[in-house]
Amino acid sequence: MSTRFLLAGTAAARGMTLGRARLVQPSQLVVDERPLGENEIESEVERLRHALQVARDELRVLREKLHGALAREVGEFIDAHSMILDDPELTSGLYSMIRQGRFRAGAALKAQRDRLVAAFDAIDDPYLRSRREDVDHVIGRVQAVLARDTTPAERQIASRVGSILISDTVAPAELAHLSDYGVLGVITTGGSPLSHSAILARSMRLPMVVGAHEALKRITDDDLLLLDGTLGEIVVHPAAQDLVRYRQYQREQARSAEALSRLKHERTLTRDGIEIHLFANAEMLADIAQARACGAVGIGLYRTEFLFMQRRELPDEEEQFIAYRDLVLAMAGAPVTIRTLDLGADKTDSTGLALAQEPNPALGVRGVRLALRRPILFATQLRAILRASSFGPVRILVPMVTSNEEIAVVRALTEECARELRSSGHEIADHFELGAMIEVPAAAIALPFLLRQLDFIAIGTNDLTQYTLAVDRNNDELGALYDPLHPAVLKLLAQIISTAERAKKSVTLCGEMAGDTRYTALLLALGLTGFSMHPSSLLEVRQAIAGCDRSALRKQATALLRAQTRAGIEKVLERMRST
Repeated sequence: MSTRFLLAGTAAARGMTLGRARLVQPSQLVVDERPLGENEIESEVERLRHALQVARDELRVLREKLHGALAREVGEFIDAHSMILDDPELTSGLYSMIRQGRFRAGAALKAQRDRLVAAFDAIDDPYLRSRREDVDHVIGRVQAVLARDTTPAERQIASRVGSILISDTVAPAELAHLSDYGVLGVITTGGSPLSHSAILARSMRLPMVVGAHEALKRITDDDLLLLDGTLGEIVVHPAAQDLVRYRQYQREQARSAEALSRLKHERTLTRDGIEIHLFANAEMLADIAQARACGAVGIGLYRTEFLFMQRRELPDEEEQFIAYRDLVLAMAGAPVTIRTLDLGADKTDSTGLALAQEPNPALGVRGVRLALRRPILFATQLRAILRASSFGPVRILVPMVTSNEEIAVVRALTEECARELRSSGHEIADHFELGAMIEVPAAAIALPFLLRQLDFIAIGTNDLTQYTLAVDRNNDELGALYDPLHPAVLKLLAQIISTAERAKKSVTLCGEMAGDTRYTALLLALGLTGFSMHPSSLLEVRQAIAGCDRSALRKQATALLRAQTRAGIEKVLERMRST
């Protein structure tokens, strides 16, 4: 009988699941290193050529399946992997190793992988050095194709059904379709809870534990595992008491789902009767349907990037107008906030936009900066949004704003577009609201001046946190430094909310914090009354708000903002949770 033992990691995506281990070890592949016979060489070349083509086809099919935010977040990784597979230096080198060195295909792949990884490890730039993971993922994909000896039908039945994936890392491109293969959870030996993959896992409700350093060494294929993505714990060979705990978790989840379903059409009220406004973040009509089903009071952030992704030509005014009109009609009179194009040089490879590569795209020509450099592109989008405003309440939200001058130019261009539309016979709303994303510290600090030209604001906490702390939230090595509970971040949030409140301008928080119930009481304490989140989080947040006494929480705000360390903030939060 197998002995039960525990492995610890870092919680990355909440939830608990039971499944069989499936190990993926691209960097520790066991390959056949026997030299080829003379009569085996060309068949081995053909075998490798076929595997490379299958891997390319898999990536192409996956690319075509992705839509919306998933396409934006994952597409760049798929493109990078496709480029590696198409690199003639890689492929010609592999064929030469087979023909001249008599390597088998798997051994040639492993040798090429080791050579490329060594080259990446020698690079000084930490970002470029981190791209060695892409090499592992690509080589692992081709190795997996080579290892398949069963028919497609047999593979479909047997592949990953009811399994928990264990790997050094998992690429967002892989994560995006794991549920199609029956994967119930993910464990990685490295990674960060703030990586692209972890964020995707949370949105997919796929339990995930990262940083489980011993997982690949101590777990073997087909071991039974109980994965707890909330505690960051893995139970290997779970005993009877673990299975009882899992069944209890399943019952609690069922009861919770039933309780949440009863909140779908309830108002969002705190325990002391204060109404809080819950909006939804969206970009596809499926998101809109889910938002309405969960009782969202409107769309707090509609991302327009999906109209520009996965295509070579730019969407014209009519195509954009139809998309925005359908969105407004689907919300049946509830307000819709449409964010103008939020793209930069790092996200335009698969669009009709041609932008120069930048050394640091996160601090480059993106958001409103791109819009003002491409006034025709921007005017086309503004005209489409304004035309949609005749079908219901629409607000225009501009990303990456840092100055009064940017707002003035945007407002002038919007008003010019409105005059042109009216003069050409188009019906548009008599009044439109213009707002800005507050996601740059400069905008937060200058907010009293910016608000004189704005009708509303939306806080983007993901970027605000990384810009305030000078921490790339996608860099796993800096994960511990990316902290939305940093005293400086909380002070900025409190300042933004109170400044907007004094100016009598509405403020909504659209970042990940809004949909995470761990932060609900904190945000209420800071005075927030507008939350916008993925529709799947809306009912949980509504339930959390119903258990909060806002007046009592507001009294804790001073202590919260006086705390000088995260530990001090956690102590105040603990008191708040018991309020």
